[in-house]
Amino acid sequence: MNDAGIEAKREFGGNGPSRQTAALPLELRDAARDALADAEEVDVVERIWAKDASLWKTEPAQQKIINNALGWLTVPRQMLAGAEELKTFADTLRVSQQFRHVMVCGMGGSSLCPEVLRQTFGRQQDFPELLVLDSTDPDTINNFAKQIDVQHCLFIVASKSGTTTEPIVFHKFWHDRLAQTGASAGDSFVAITDPGTQMVKAAQADHFRKIFLNQPDIGGRYSALSYFGMAPAALMGLDVAELLKRAVAASESCNPNVPIDENPAALLGGTMAECALAGCDKLTIVTDEKLASLGLWIEQLIAESTGKEGKGIIPIAGEPLAMPTSYGDDRLFVSISVRDSAENPQLKALEAAGHPVVYRRLNDIYDLGAEFFIWEMATAFAGWRLGINPFDQPNVQESKDATKALLEKYKSEGKLPEQAVSASDGQLTVYAGGELGASAGSINAALRAHCAQIKPGDYVALLAYIEETPQTEAALQGIRISIRDATQAATTMGYGPRFLHSTGQLHKGGPESGVFIQITAPDKVDFPIPGEPYTFSILKDAQALGDFQSLIAHGRRAIRIDLGSDVIVGLRTFQKLMVNALPING
Repeated sequence: MNDAGIEAKREFGGNGPSRQTAALPLELRDAARDALADAEEVDVVERIWAKDASLWKTEPAQQKIINNALGWLTVPRQMLAGAEELKTFADTLRVSQQFRHVMVCGMGGSSLCPEVLRQTFGRQQDFPELLVLDSTDPDTINNFAKQIDVQHCLFIVASKSGTTTEPIVFHKFWHDRLAQTGASAGDSFVAITDPGTQMVKAAQADHFRKIFLNQPDIGGRYSALSYFGMAPAALMGLDVAELLKRAVAASESCNPNVPIDENPAALLGGTMAECALAGCDKLTIVTDEKLASLGLWIEQLIAESTGKEGKGIIPIAGEPLAMPTSYGDDRLFVSISVRDSAENPQLKALEAAGHPVVYRRLNDIYDLGAEFFIWEMATAFAGWRLGINPFDQPNVQESKDATKALLEKYKSEGKLPEQAVSASDGQLTVYAGGELGASAGSINAALRAHCAQIKPGDYVALLAYIEETPQTEAALQGIRISIRDATQAATTMGYGPRFLHSTGQLHKGGPESGVFIQITAPDKVDFPIPGEPYTFSILKDAQALGDFQSLIAHGRRAIRIDLGSDVIVGLRTFQKLMVNALPING
């Protein structure tokens, strides 16, 4: 891109809880304006608030899904009315001093909002410390077990459907550990789920301290402002009423009475959609350090909502900023910062080079309540513009079914299917599908062949089924920077199985622009799952194998790298080989 035709920054959002400005090339500015004009002509904002499913789809089956997924529009006011009840429950536990930790045990939409709040606000004085477990990796579970005294931890088992595998096995695992101490285990458990689910029955049978019945017409990724986000917020000591008041203010700034060119969600959603339709479909999220975890929540919301029917906006979270020469012409940068933060000179350079940049500025971190609502509304708006249903997730269920089938095979045969080795050097092992799998030869050759498939406009996804530690995070970031700088391809990074409930939908149902590198390693420890014939390690392996098989079945370009017993050494070796394999260095 060049710097011709950049619109001067324009401020949007009126007197709402946050401010939005945008610097767009003229053609994208005009397209975004056209989107707003078209939306006004067909009453998009009014129809969203009216919960009109026909705005997105006309098929009865699709409309049924949509009609059961629009409760997020009104949940801020509903939850605000019950905020005092949440505060009373949290204060009772605080005064009792029974719990030093509160651990959310969930996946995807049940865990990402609490994780954002945990990282953004930190531990609150006199309240238990919030932890979030959203991994079946046994080394990760072992690390959590070392952090807590199981008799002084309150476990929040969270699942909308009540049938999600991971929360169910987390419940079994921690309940068994508590029972072994002789304690009354149920007193240490809280459930968050929809009415009438299997989890309600299990919680009642185990005499849970509390069961929060969530509004059933809210999908997981739209549930931040419901009990799934607000109950953990209250228990960690946050001012839930203030978060919800900011969300209500945001909803008022998005209502049909506000002119559409002052509606922050319509502006954001229209810009995201038009940029994607114009080829700038890599939504690159740039945040203040204190808001860094917000990118994970936005990533799930955007990827799972828009990645289907071969379409999709591809969210890029956690990728460090670079100079303009590291990027192609497929980016939309969205900066989210807190008021009075210093301007980022790298964003200025990208803006000057002609890249579209949107700036969102929060008054303080409690504006996260507003931000959750505005992004949800913007995603619904973008879904209309892209012509997709932003409220279903067909390929997430596909991954769950693949895992279930593999576990059934394990139960009957005592082992999981083995992938054919494409190449090995005694430390790293490569597994690949299709023609690449049959002709790899050596690890170098396999990586070169895989990297040669990266084309302009692609993104490269690192799918890491390993423990998340500062060391692994640094190593994986090094790898993704090497890939981006060599190819100008956008890069994503996710830890399995967490990402199966977020970007996994985009990987299989979105555009065919993904190049996938699955990363695995043997686990150091393992734990049995009470009542099941398999362990956590077997469960995680089944999830990884099912994910890989699904990618190949969808014709995706995928390769698996096993790092060997020393994960950090394996990652360093892998990075060196990748640098040599990338086209610019090849």
